[in-house]
Amino acid sequence: MNAHAIEKTELNKILFSVSEYATLEGTKAKIQTLSPVSELKAAKERLAITAECVRLLFFCGISKVEYFQPFFDELERAQKGSALTCGELLKTAALLRSARIAHHTINGVNEDGLERMKAFADKLYFDHALEEDITEKILNDTQLSDHASDKLYTIRREIRLLNERIRSRLSEYLSGSESKYLQDGIVTMRDNRYVLPVRAEYKRNVKGFIHDKSASGATFFIEPEEVLEMNNELRSLMVDEREEIERILSELSRRVGALAELLSKDIAVLEEIDGAYACAEFSYKLGCTQPEINDKGIVNIEQGRHPLIDRKKVVPVSLALGKDYRFLLISGPNTGGKTVTLKMVGLFCMMAMCGLFVPAKRAELSVFDEIYCDVGDAQSIEESLSTFSSHITNIIRIVENAGEKSLVLIDELGGGTDPDEGQALAKAIVSHLLSSGCAGVVTTHYTALKEFAFSAEGIQNACMEFDSNTLQPLYVIRIGLPGSSNALAISRRLGLSESILQNAMNNLSADAQRFENIVRSAEESRIEAETVLAESNRLKAEWNEKLRALELEREKLQKEKEKLYMSAKTEARRIINERSAQAEELLSEIEEIFAKENISQADLIKARTLKNKLADKAFETDNESVSRPQYKKATAADIRVGVSVYLKNLNQQGVIQSVREQKQEVEVLCGNIRVRSKFSDLCVVIGGETAQTVPKKKVWQKRGEQEKVQITKSLAPKPVPTLEVNVIGMTVQEALPDVAALIDGAVISNLDEVRIVHGVGTGKLRAGIHEFLRKHKNVESYRLGKYGEGETGVTIVTVK
Repeated sequence: MNAHAIEKTELNKILFSVSEYATLEGTKAKIQTLSPVSELKAAKERLAITAECVRLLFFCGISKVEYFQPFFDELERAQKGSALTCGELLKTAALLRSARIAHHTINGVNEDGLERMKAFADKLYFDHALEEDITEKILNDTQLSDHASDKLYTIRREIRLLNERIRSRLSEYLSGSESKYLQDGIVTMRDNRYVLPVRAEYKRNVKGFIHDKSASGATFFIEPEEVLEMNNELRSLMVDEREEIERILSELSRRVGALAELLSKDIAVLEEIDGAYACAEFSYKLGCTQPEINDKGIVNIEQGRHPLIDRKKVVPVSLALGKDYRFLLISGPNTGGKTVTLKMVGLFCMMAMCGLFVPAKRAELSVFDEIYCDVGDAQSIEESLSTFSSHITNIIRIVENAGEKSLVLIDELGGGTDPDEGQALAKAIVSHLLSSGCAGVVTTHYTALKEFAFSAEGIQNACMEFDSNTLQPLYVIRIGLPGSSNALAISRRLGLSESILQNAMNNLSADAQRFENIVRSAEESRIEAETVLAESNRLKAEWNEKLRALELEREKLQKEKEKLYMSAKTEARRIINERSAQAEELLSEIEEIFAKENISQADLIKARTLKNKLADKAFETDNESVSRPQYKKATAADIRVGVSVYLKNLNQQGVIQSVREQKQEVEVLCGNIRVRSKFSDLCVVIGGETAQTVPKKKVWQKRGEQEKVQITKSLAPKPVPTLEVNVIGMTVQEALPDVAALIDGAVISNLDEVRIVHGVGTGKLRAGIHEFLRKHKNVESYRLGKYGEGETGVTIVTVK
């Protein structure tokens, strides 16, 4: 890709921004010089790698490449047998650590669709043993650890002990009778040997070797003969220490040199991974999307944003070319966004060819063999190029080289010269480019070029919208119509004299005025129609939402109706079956009495009693009106131990066990469970209406005898339905009947949810209950309790 296009579309600025997300210095340099690829397969591969890195970094949560300092010739020197310094070996350890972490983190993600990054990770070589040896033996860039080897530890320990002996002996000079011979009460060193500062007049009083004297000659630095041998031994130990350090560094360097080629490959692979991570982080943080890519010259951008403009201020632009037309001619007012849109098309294509996502809602982009640009003013005094000359120089290069696999971007084609000649030249250039088969975007203010786009094949007009009321550009592109330059209107807004503007209007040709008026009227009508359409669509969407809500409400009511019907049907079937069984039992007993040969008076009384019971069973549900408990909010006087209360938040009845006045809480026994509740959640029973029945008549006929029986029945209020059952401590066989009764009661009482308290234990009771619930026809679903509901010790059942 030519450097001119990269500069004019500002891809170089994008690549610099991407490089800021890289960790390694080598990666930053490579990204800044990254070149777009023209092959479709290579571009797709780059985009796929970026997509995998987005998943790894922002959805799998792995870390980026660990930093290590740049390598130059260290590996080559180590390979040739040279010993590396402590700092150079620490660089090697950092490289090994970075390779190890990258390999483990990428391969540690157990997901499909990461084949490319895992292939990179598999290329990495790491030697954990060598890495640990270097980091444990070397403390910093200049110093080895005492424990780098046993010999080094022994030598350094002997050096420390010998230093203490020397200092101890010399301290006797400082505190003894010889102190009067010393210039200062200190021990100093000369040539790495301990010496005493002796006054010049006493130099013969201290036996030893003179190493140096001060500049004034008043002080001689003498090594006492008593420590001479110890200093010699100290020098010998230091030589041994230096030789052992060199041996350790040489051994480590030899191991590094043996891996030099593998480590060089590690650097290249890690820079590739780091670059992919940088592209992914840039794409993610700018809110970019992965574009679809082709090699047919098709470009379709939906709500694209130029990445160098603040995303809070930029107006998204949508455009397309390459299918029905290969060229787009954009016209409209100055500062309306024509040039930014033109640059964005080329920039998006080159970003995709570099493996970068683009800031758009959706984008379909094409790879091109070359992208040619003529954007901006490239006049040059040194080269004697005017504005027009510089443009024509670029145009000549474009028309000579552009082909079917090229994208051409020309801003203000034919500008900088006589308008009539410029228009004629612009039409000829566009005609030539159309015949060459290339794709492109051209901006213009020329009316003749707009008219040409109406009639020519392969080119389409487009305009940047302009608000004629506020005289402000809207930065929105519309395909299909040319735009008016609105130069006079913009000049009026900026304050140009009205007389000058009127004179300018008179200078326009009649055809030019007519064309501009038609374009302006068409544009205003289109904007107004789109405003009406947008309002219509908004109202339509609003009414569709209301209709959808009503439909959902209707479906909900229908389900409630069906549920109530099924509940009533189930209750009726239960009552009928129960009463039928009881009636059959009573009839059986009566038949046994009348089957006797001799019927006594007692038998007749018993038969009459059974007949009355049978009548009760037949009519006890007719016209019954059952009163249910009524509740009122509990007052302070109502809250005391032993009082029956109703808990609104749990929909349960219970008995107060204890009262805590300070905390405004009570402890209530609900079945087998003790619950703490606030005073505000308590209600007390205030009674209800007494259930009555209307007198009924029953005719009982036996052996020609006819009796009329009047039955009066009073029913007690039905109890509040049970919401839970506690089966802790039971076996599965013992618990299942209670669980079945709870579910049947819930169906009869039209409850949505009930709770089974089975505890944690070994889990066998829970498993048996879950197996029973899974097969139960009235159970819609079940789950373990959440935090605060009892967790794994409780099962919540949803009833059909």
